[in-house]
Order: sequence, then structure tokens, then C-alpha cells
Amino acid sequence: MFTQYLLILAFETSNLLQVMKKLSFSLVFAIIAVSFLSSCRKNEEVIFSDNTIPDYDQIPSIIIDNYVNRVFIDLIGREPTDVEMANESASLKSANMSASSRTALVQKLMFNEDPLEGDGSYKEAYFRKFYEDQKGRFLEGSSEALLLEQWGLWRAIAMQDSLNGNILGYELYMVEANKVWVVMTSREELMNDSIKIQNMCYRMMFNSLYDNINMNSFNFINATFDDCFSRFPTNAEYEAIYPAIEYNGAGSVFGTFFDNKTDYIRELTRSTEFDEGLIRWVYKSLLSREASTFEVYTQLPIYGTESNFSLVQQAILISDEYAGIE
Repeated sequence: MFTQYLLILAFETSNLLQVMKKLSFSLVFAIIAVSFLSSCRKNEEVIFSDNTIPDYDQIPSIIIDNYVNRVFIDLIGREPTDVEMANESASLKSANMSASSRTALVQKLMFNEDPLEGDGSYKEAYFRKFYEDQKGRFLEGSSEALLLEQWGLWRAIAMQDSLNGNILGYELYMVEANKVWVVMTSREELMNDSIKIQNMCYRMMFNSLYDNINMNSFNFINATFDDCFSRFPTNAEYEAIYPAIEYNGAGSVFGTFFDNKTDYIRELTRSTEFDEGLIRWVYKSLLSREASTFEVYTQLPIYGTESNFSLVQQAILISDEYAGIE
């Protein structure tokens, strides 16, 4: 009897466990289903009235700050100080980077003569930077110390010839010394409008340093074309120039005749192609790209008969392309 009771109790307990398992599974399934349906319910949209996003047509501050930094570096060779950055950026922001506000900044850096610690003035810094750029273009960036050394060397030789009674030698070596000296004085003379850009470039190519960099007639002719026009002479151009450079024979370039190196360089820097080459150089130095033929001929009237390279620079520096707001 007791054994039967245990068997019945075991059977009932087994049924109860099965029931409980079924209930647990059903409960878990119900919870998962409710969670799934809840997650699939579309969120209700909340609409706020009178909340239209306003149009924003102002130039971003980072573009203005980058523009100020870039103009300072390209025109005077250094970044603006914190005070300069704050002041110039504020002026441009207040005018929303208008062309007139950009022009005002560019002209200030080019021509302002107010005393400036470390630079003398913005004008002095601008012409110093331009002079250094031309030395980089023609003289591989020769330092002032190297120019002074070369000038001093020619003078020392001239003085020795003078002491030895060799007057002809003295005069010849003083001529060489003067060629180097006028390279160094070209910065101030250009700044004071005593010479034009053609004269500065002429001096950069007409001295012993340039000759040492570009030894022999072949290298010299190719270098003058490359430095002035960013191209090499054609075979016909080279053959027409070579006799004058090598042995003072009859030569010609761009339809003009000469018979020595001095006149050759002078004719190069007087040519229309020299003006075009300078404009191309300005584009490459400021925009890091070649100027199109259309751009060159658009800039030629700006450059004008006065050879105003600053106006060419200004036209590029105030452009949307340079400012990065196209």
C-alpha cells in the first residue's frame, strides 16, 4: 500500500513539473513577443512650431583665419602674431570677406610704412620677401652673406691690382664687384621705385654668382630661358643666341639683335615674353598651379607699361580661388 502511494506521488510530481515547464516556456515566449512588438512600434513625431532653421551666408571663421595666415606668409614671409590675427580676422569677418576688405589687407601688407617691431614696416617686409623670392628664382636662394663674400672677394682682387699699378685689372674687378653689389641694393631700389622688376631680374642674371651656377654657354642660355619664361629655348632660338654668348658674335632673340651677354640679358628682360613669364611665376608661387593663356593675357593690362607686379599679385590674392571660398 505504501509502495503504491509513492508511485502515485511520483507520477503526480512528474506531471506537475511538465506543467511548470510548459508555463515557463509560454511566459518567456510572451515576454519576447511583447518586446519585439514594442520595438517595431513607430516613434511618434514631435513637431515644434516656429522653429525654421535660419539661412547662414557668412564665411566660416576657419576660412577667414586661414586666409589671413596665408596672405601674411605669402607677402611678408611670416605668420601673423596673435594680435595681428585677431585684428585682421575681425575686420574681414565684419565685412564677410568682401573683395574690398581683402584688398585693404593686401595693400596694408604691401605698402604700410608704420613702424613695426622686427620688420621695420610691412612695406619693408614685403619687398624683402619679394627680393628673397627673386634670389630663389635666379640665384638658388643665395644668402646675403654669400653675396657679401663674393663682393668682398672681387674688391680685394681689385685693390691688389691697384696697389700693383694694374689700373686696367682694378677697373675690371671693380666692375665684377659692382655687379654683385647692385644685386644687394636692388631690394631697396625696387621698394623706392628707383628701378623696375626687369632691372632687378637683369641684375640677378648678370653677375659672377649666376655664371658660377650656370657654367658654360649651353647651361647659361638654358638657365636664362627657364628662369625667365619657365621653358627652354627652341633649337632655333638657341642657335641664334649662342654666338653672342660664346664669342661676342652676332645673335638675336625675339627679333632683336645683339653681340654680347650684357645686351642679350637686357633684351630678355625687355621682352613681352618676360612680362608673361613673370605673371606665370606669380601664379605658380601664389596658387601652386600654371596660369592659363587666358589668365596671362587678362593680367597683362594689369601689369601694364609700369610693370606693376604688385597689382598682379593683388588680383590673385583677393580672388575667391586664393581665399578658398569658391
